[in-house]
Parts: sequence; structure tokens; C-alpha cells
Amino acid sequence: MKRLWLLFAQTVTILVAAYFVVATLKPGWLDRRPSLPMVVPVIEAPSTGGTPAAAPGSLRAAAQAASPAVVSINTSKTAEAPQGINDPWFRFFFGDQGSAQQQSGLGSGVIVSPAGYILTNNHVIEEADEIEVVLVDGRRTVAQVIGTDPETDLAILKIALDQLPVITLGDSDALAIGDQVLAIGNPFGVGQTVTSGIVSALGRTQLGINTFENFIQTDAAINPGNSGGALVDINGRLMGINTAIYSRSGGSMGIGFAIPTSTARSVMEDIVRDGQVTRGWIGVEPQDLTPELAESFGLGQNGGVIITGVLQNGPASVAGIRPGDVITQVGDRTVTNVPQLLSAVAALPPGKPATVVLLRKAGSQTVEVVPGRRTPQRLQSQAR
Repeated sequence: MKRLWLLFAQTVTILVAAYFVVATLKPGWLDRRPSLPMVVPVIEAPSTGGTPAAAPGSLRAAAQAASPAVVSINTSKTAEAPQGINDPWFRFFFGDQGSAQQQSGLGSGVIVSPAGYILTNNHVIEEADEIEVVLVDGRRTVAQVIGTDPETDLAILKIALDQLPVITLGDSDALAIGDQVLAIGNPFGVGQTVTSGIVSALGRTQLGINTFENFIQTDAAINPGNSGGALVDINGRLMGINTAIYSRSGGSMGIGFAIPTSTARSVMEDIVRDGQVTRGWIGVEPQDLTPELAESFGLGQNGGVIITGVLQNGPASVAGIRPGDVITQVGDRTVTNVPQLLSAVAALPPGKPATVVLLRKAGSQTVEVVPGRRTPQRLQSQAR
């Protein structure tokens, strides 16, 4: 029995020693798992030898054409320090408030000229002490404000950089409801973002956003930070400047508004040429003509704009326009509502006579008005 136990102990010792030697020198001999292939077999699409072709319906070309010309705008403003900040009693009760704090803002802009002119919204750069423009290629520079037009919420900046990417201006008047568009900008400061949608409506007015309103409405996602960015068509041509959104939460709800390129270009040319936008003014208080008003004034039509007030000694008063008159045409433009009247009068060159077609109880009548110059200081009720 003792011999058997000794033999068993020697055998186990030899086997353990052999296992240790094999595990140390040849561990692969002990791995009984099936060997796996070094490469996982997959099915790949054939290589195109370059950039793959865009899928049907892709808006890649439009994004590539327009995106380089859309910039991010960073603004900073020094907030006013609290009154009495240096008063010892102020510090005793309120503590050391420190110096005035810097406030920052984010927005977007569009390079529209090789000379460095940038279109953006007035509210993006309003009251800013410093404006920094960041290009898609990473270049940064300080921008100069050439001029602003608060009544359309547009501003013109200029930067001094070479080899600028420039967007192509499109014909916004040719847009139709249902056309595909892209909104490009820097929402929430996350970086340049492209969203797509369609033109939902045209000629949106009476939104209470600007004095002069003629918005393109789109369902392309527009969020805070997109203001001043580009709305482009499927060819990458600029159709509008993204300006505002309708939102109850602060984010996109599928209703965004852009200023048409036709308006933006006109404002830009006036500011660059004259330093300000020149608009006509005749001094009337207008109101849309409803069926009830037409009946109360004894008028036989529902179209046009009724004049409820005339500024004494203003251009309209001198021309013989009176309260109760209905304006149906200014120059060669038909007028059916207040925004159209405001736009038509603003387009008149100050000091140059223009015809105005009126409707009175006695019938239609044409008068000649010499418009004055509209100034932002005038009350809105007197500025039409």
C-alpha cells in the first residue's frame, strides 16, 4: 500500500511539472478553443475610386456650394456696472460685485462679396462692443459694422481677409411654395449645421417682428444661433437671411422666417452707397379696409387701405389726401393692405412726385404726392 501511494504521488508530481512546463513554454498546446479567422467576413460596396456619387434627391451639392460662405458671429458686450459700486456702503450691504461683466452672443452671417461684405441680422450685432467672425476654414477676424437697418433687422459687416468664399445671390422673387430649401447657420453654438425643408409660405406680414415684413416661411429647422444665416435653394444660391422662428419652447417647431434676398440686397446697396437706407414717407395713418368699414364710409369695395388720419402739413395733407380716403395704388404698385402700402410708400424716392390713386364717395381720383424722407425717429403712425 505504501508503494502504491508513493507511485501515485510521483506520477501526480510529474504530471503537474509537465503541465507547468507546457503552460509556460507552449501555452497554445493547452488552448482547446476553435481558432477564429483574423478578419471578420463582411460584404462591402464596390469602391468608386473617389468621392461616392450623391444619391438621388441628395442636397449635397447645394450644401457644399453655400456652406463655406456662411460664417459664425461671436459678439461681446460689457455690461454696465451697478450704480454706486465704488461706494463703501454699497459694498457693505451687497458685497464686492466686481467690475462690469462681459456678455456674449452667437449668430451667423453670409459672405456676399469678395470685398468682404457680410449680411446678418441687426439683432445679432446690436449694441455689441466687439464682433468676431469665424470662417468654416477656421480663420478668425474682427468685423467692422458698415451700417444697420433696424426696420428690416438687417446689418452689413465687413472683414479684411483674402480669398474669401462668396455665396451666389439667387432670385428670391422666383421662389414658390413647395420649393426645397436649406437653412445653414450655427445653432446654439454647436458649429455649422445644415437643415432642409420646403418653402411653406411667401409674403408673410403682420408678424410684429419688423417694421417692413415680407418673410419667406420655411419648415427647415431654424434655432437660436441661426439668425443671420443663409436660406438657399437646391443650387446653393442665397434666397434669404434666416431671421426668426415661431416657438413656445425656444427650439424649432417647423415655422421659421427669412428675409428675402431681394430686400436684403436693396438694403445692403443703400447702406454701402449712402451709409443708410433711404425711404419715402407721406404722413398718414392707414388701416385695412374691412367690409364693415367700407359700408360705414359708403364705399363699394373691400380692397384697398383706408386712411384714418393725416399728419397736418405732411406730404399727404399737402396733396389733398383726407381721412376716409381709400388708397388703392401708389405709383405703379397696387395696394390691398397696410403692409403693401407701407412698402410702396417706402420705395418712393423722397422729393420726387408720385401718383396715388384714391377711392372716395364721388369715385376714383388720382393725386400727386411729393414724399418726404422717412426717419426711424418718426412715430410709426406718422411714418407711412
